Order: sequence, then C-alpha cells, then structure tokens
Amino acid sequence: MSSPETILERIEQERIKIVDLRFTDLAGRFRHTAIDAGSVDATILEHGLFIDGSAVPGWRDVSESDLLLKPDLASAFVDPFTAQPTLVLLCDGSDPATGIGYERDPRSVARRAARHLVDLGVADEALLAAELDFFLFDDVRLEIGSMANGYRLQASESGRAASQSYADGNSGHRPAPGDAYLAMPPTDHLAEIRAEVATLLSSLGLGRVQHRHGRATCQCELSSGPTSLLGCADRLQITKYVIHQVAASYGKSATFMAKPLVDEPGSGLHVNLSLHRGGKPLFAGQGYADLSPLCLSFIAGVLAHARALNAFTNATTNSYRRLRPGLDEPVLLTYAAFNRSAAIRIPFAARPESKRIEVRFPDPATNPYLAFSAILMAGLDGIERQLEPGDAMDRNLYDLRAVELEDLPRACQDLAEALAALEADHAFLGQGDVMPPDLVEAYIQVKRRELERVERTPHPVEFQLYYSF
Repeated sequence: MSSPETILERIEQERIKIVDLRFTDLAGRFRHTAIDAGSVDATILEHGLFIDGSAVPGWRDVSESDLLLKPDLASAFVDPFTAQPTLVLLCDGSDPATGIGYERDPRSVARRAARHLVDLGVADEALLAAELDFFLFDDVRLEIGSMANGYRLQASESGRAASQSYADGNSGHRPAPGDAYLAMPPTDHLAEIRAEVATLLSSLGLGRVQHRHGRATCQCELSSGPTSLLGCADRLQITKYVIHQVAASYGKSATFMAKPLVDEPGSGLHVNLSLHRGGKPLFAGQGYADLSPLCLSFIAGVLAHARALNAFTNATTNSYRRLRPGLDEPVLLTYAAFNRSAAIRIPFAARPESKRIEVRFPDPATNPYLAFSAILMAGLDGIERQLEPGDAMDRNLYDLRAVELEDLPRACQDLAEALAALEADHAFLGQGDVMPPDLVEAYIQVKRRELERVERTPHPVEFQLYYSF
C-alpha cells in the first residue's frame, strides 16, 4: 500500500508536474480535476480535495454541494499520454463531514459490495474479469438541431470504403460480410492499434491482455485476467481511457456504444465472475457443468433480478438496439454450459479454481462499479434465499421456434422498461447499504433525463415512414 510519503517521493523522483484526480459519475463517465504537483502535500493526499458535487449529475443538491475527492494512493499511475508528466490518482467521492464514502459515489458502491460479501460470510473474495468490445471509426459526423438530425460514419474496413480513392491506394483488403471475427492483417486494419493498447495497459500494471478482431466490421475485443471487483472496474475505466487516447493518436475515434452499426453485431461486455474463500474456489462442485449448489443459487439470483440489472448493465437507449430478439445476442434469460446464446454461460474450466460464470448481456457503455456490484448483489440474494435456476438450456437459443420461446424470460426491450424493473425490484441492492434507495432514485432520474432527450428528438426513419402520410 502506498502512503502520502511514498507518493510525494515519487512525485519528486519522477519529476511529476501535475497530479490528476479522477472519479466516475453515476452515468459511468470519467471526470477529473488537476493540481500542480508543487502544491500537493500529505494533507491533500490523505484527506482529498473539495469539488462542487452539485455540478455532477445525480450527486449533491446545490444547498449542500461540497464533496471530497479522496485519493486511493494505491491506484497511482503515470499518464502515458500527457505532455506534462502527470500522476493519476483514482478517487472516491467522500462526505466532507465524516470522510466516509459518499452513498452516490460509484467507486464507494463497489467497496461496499466487496465488504458486504465478506460480512455475509459467503466468501472473502469475488474475482471478476471483463471481455470488452468496442468500435473504431475514421470519421464521425453528427448533426443535431431543429432542422437536421443525422450521423455519418466512415471506416477503412467498411464495405463502403471499397470504392473510395486513397492517396496511397486502396488495398482492397477488408473483412467479408459476417467474416470479421479473428481476421488477420491486412484484412484486419486495427491490429496495430490493439497491440499498442495492450502494450500500454501492460506497462500500467494491468496484467495480461488478449486482443483480437471482433465479429463486426471495425470492431475490436480485449480481455484480461481476473482481479477484485473494485480492481476490475478500475481497470475497465483505465482501459477505455487508453483506447480513446491511442485511437486518437492514429487519427481514429473509439466508441463503446452497444450498437453503432445497423445490421452488424453489437458490442458486449462479458463479465466473468467467481467466488473464493481462503483461496478455495466456491463455484466448483459436482452438479450441472461441475458447479456447486452455491454457484447454481448465485446464477438463479442473477437471472431472477436480470431485468432490474438491465438498468445498470445495459444503461443506454442504444443498449437495447443490441438486445433485440432475432439477433445473435443473449436476450433470453437462461443459463448453459459453453453456450454463447445463453444470458449466463459456464465456460470450460480445466481446474476447479478456474470455474466461473460468464454474464453475457451487459454492454460496454455501463458504469462498471454499479454494474459489477449489482450483479454480485443479485447473486448473493440468490444464495441467501437458496434459489434454484431451473433447467439449463443446452441448445442454440437463436434457433428456437416461436412456440418454444413463449415461456422463456427475456431481457428488457428498452431503457424505460429496465428503469421500471429497477424501481420495482431494488431491495436486494440495499442489503448492507451497498446501494441505498437514495442512490437508486438518483440513478433512475439521471437515466430518465437521457431517455427523455432521445424520445423527444425526431428520428430519420420516422421521416422515411411517415413524411408522406
């Protein structure tokens, strides 16, 4: 663990000029405030800096706006992109009067969830790993106004680019429709960008990174090894930051939208999770797919609360353009071994310590601190209530007939439905004060404002359908 003294020593030895304090808001966006390194002292490092909490959507009221950003000194890393040598510290939002983690601060939620796991006596550690999808484009043009609404994307891998002229010639190499997954260069135009991202993440101490071309045109996938709940959420936020910066250095733009391209696969955030106590894996057993009864109850809890979880794991209006019936996405709330069409998959594990579940319906536009905590809380509720998940679905769910689909539970169809599900089913999140009702209410308000903005804006397809009526 780092101390104020070791951080101050590092600032001097590495000639740091700026200390950047970063935190995550309710919507999942990284925010920051910076201070010149010469002004940083032990008091700031130990107690933090004040910000205007009322300026952060869903946080403090203007009548009590003061909020502390309390640095996590163990999170320190040098930003590889800034011109001025900059030391980054991830922060928790804290109450100024008590110094305790602010109830609406997502990073504090993740800490409370991890502590609640221990307090229950179920396990002493939850290990998570995320498989992240994202898109890279060459040009992104948006127009939003009273007389015009639209967007235009360009990318060298797209079929549309096949007829374009380039200064150094058009190579003609690009993925054939439906054949982009695991493509090799030169068909894969993005391999060098992913390799640089992986190298930088490794240099920041974020462990092993595996990268590959995704299923869609212009899509990439990154996966990393397991770590703690808080560590996995921190890693995801840092990874997104690195991807944005590296993409920009190549003249490209990265997006973590779930479904930026029509008629192409969307981007998922597959969350691998396991519980351990005293170093012993708790998900391994003798039941279905070599799972323990505890793991099956955990799965049952996630499935029971999945529609409420959608509000966190699929947190944007765009998320539900991916979660559509008929697409190759995990819409049906079922579980199965190895089956990528199920909402919860049990991957192959050669050793008991590798036994885990993979929650496949989340997408990368989520707030990872809230989403990971909510998934854990749902699973723990299943364990406490000794729920059973029912029969596994060891079939290709994409090929089921309509009559076979009638009684299968589904993910929410839009963000409004997910927020309503969360309103009706959030008591499990409040156990151990992990997500108090006040946080849930504030989160719903933030998301409903986004929803209302989208719903009041005419869509281009509406003009196509209705203009000539």
